[in-house]
Amino acid sequence: MAEFTCTDNFYLDGKPFQIISGGIHYFRVVPEYWRDRLEKLKAMGANTVETYVPWNLHEPKPGEFRFDGMLDLVRFIKLAQELGLYVIVRPSPYICAEWEFGGLPAWLLAEDGMRLRVSYPPFLNHVARYYDRLFSLLVPLQIRYGGPIILMQVENEYGYYGSDGAYLETMKQMMRDRGVVVPLVTSDGPMEESLSCGHIDGVLPTGNFGSHTKERFAVLKRYTDGGPLMCTEFWVGWFDHWGNGGHMTGDLEQSAADLEDMLQLGHVNIYMFEGGTNFGFMNGSNYYEELAPDVTSYDYDAILTEDGQITEKYRRYQQVISRYAPIPEVTFTTEIRRKAYGEVPVTDRVSLGHTLDRISAPVSSAFPICMEKLGQSYGYVLYRSRLEKEQKLEKIRLWKANDRANILVDNKPVKVLYDKELLAEHVIEAEITPDSVLDILVENMGRVNFGPRMEEQRKGIDHCVQINGHMHHNWEMYPLPLDNIDQVDFNGGYEEGVPAFYRFAVSVEEPGDTFLDFTGWGKGCAFVNGFCIGRFWEIGPQKRLYIPAPLLRTGENEIILFETEGKHGPVITLCDEPDLG
Repeated sequence: MAEFTCTDNFYLDGKPFQIISGGIHYFRVVPEYWRDRLEKLKAMGANTVETYVPWNLHEPKPGEFRFDGMLDLVRFIKLAQELGLYVIVRPSPYICAEWEFGGLPAWLLAEDGMRLRVSYPPFLNHVARYYDRLFSLLVPLQIRYGGPIILMQVENEYGYYGSDGAYLETMKQMMRDRGVVVPLVTSDGPMEESLSCGHIDGVLPTGNFGSHTKERFAVLKRYTDGGPLMCTEFWVGWFDHWGNGGHMTGDLEQSAADLEDMLQLGHVNIYMFEGGTNFGFMNGSNYYEELAPDVTSYDYDAILTEDGQITEKYRRYQQVISRYAPIPEVTFTTEIRRKAYGEVPVTDRVSLGHTLDRISAPVSSAFPICMEKLGQSYGYVLYRSRLEKEQKLEKIRLWKANDRANILVDNKPVKVLYDKELLAEHVIEAEITPDSVLDILVENMGRVNFGPRMEEQRKGIDHCVQINGHMHHNWEMYPLPLDNIDQVDFNGGYEEGVPAFYRFAVSVEEPGDTFLDFTGWGKGCAFVNGFCIGRFWEIGPQKRLYIPAPLLRTGENEIILFETEGKHGPVITLCDEPDLG
């Protein structure tokens, strides 16, 4: 068994060890491609892989745990070891990572008064239950016990969020009490106040930054108490959000120079080596002046592309690393190819209203109920009520609503409200009768993953709907997590211009990585053989969704789009190139 220690430097069995690591999030890559990505990491000259652990996926409901398939963390770690890589695990309850709610489970918000990432016993109790399960898997994989794990992280960028030192001490002690023996680190922005708020006695502080290495390390050095200098997130690119005008890319020359400085002065984890994909509804959002939901792709302008292609940045980084570590000969064992399957016509369609009872069971209440209290975490909620007492419909306002609402009267679209528009009163022009039905389809666009707004992320409608000045009561709420897409009944009716499901049949002789071009379609999400590959939105910048070959099968394949704006084309196109805008 080996020993990994941290004093004035990192040591492996008493010998200095330089960490050259790259970030791969196992939960953003299909398991069939884990080996390929890890082989390419090793071939670049890295000796370590780093990953976050998303609590929201591993405990989707309180006390129910998942560590299988795409969430088989143990398999991912053992595969890294098989390839001769060490592992850094960042198992904080909060991960940020531009991930939905920063990795916190949405069901926390069903509890009134919930406070996050602070010394609040109900929150800590949930973390303790999760950690009991998580660390029972991780502890045997530490290097002292024959595994590859050499470092773990306590919390994540806490100095950006809060200053509760007792909370950080609790997080550290929870890990130690459950058997963590490897060195612990924190990671924070390389500023005095972030490091001051985020560091803990007995835990090595590290920095997260993407430039000015020498200056950042100079600040960090004042907090390491003579310990090694490490950049735990060397940002090599950035992420995209819907409507940001184009794919974010970095300065390769400057990035390569900063990597050189890091390897001269200390240790590095490249964020990201491969970004991967926000499959399903797992994209996060930021909120500064306005809501900024991230796109489905987490390409990040990383060292590998979203679909694992080697880039010029890879080659340049390999050259830099070769001056500090040997570059091994690695044979890539996974055959991966891009394929174009051309145009695919719509074969079937059904409006949401005509299949609603097949995919959801209504919950009745005098007042609207938020998504979390309906027992739902992701997707959409349809709020339905009859306008029996209103003589006319002139104004509407949704109180405590997030994030986007499609409003229909008698199945006719009348208004779409987004972000700040939900806070104001709006004029509505719609003819009504005593039998008129009001539908409000509210979409969770991805919970905010950073900052104080995290505690305000209940989705759907959390207070009331105000019509013509009065609160309107008596609602039926249809949860639509869309985790039962196979139950959509395409024999139902269809009307133009309203939310609807569209089905496509794709015949495949040889599965390959492909990209779904949604030109001509408005907004929604896409499913391939029942698996949600993510969201689409005509505003871009992303114009195509990545479909990994393992999601396809030889022969007939089914693609379903759920489109909410009533805007659709006659076809989709499956291409052999991405288009990130």
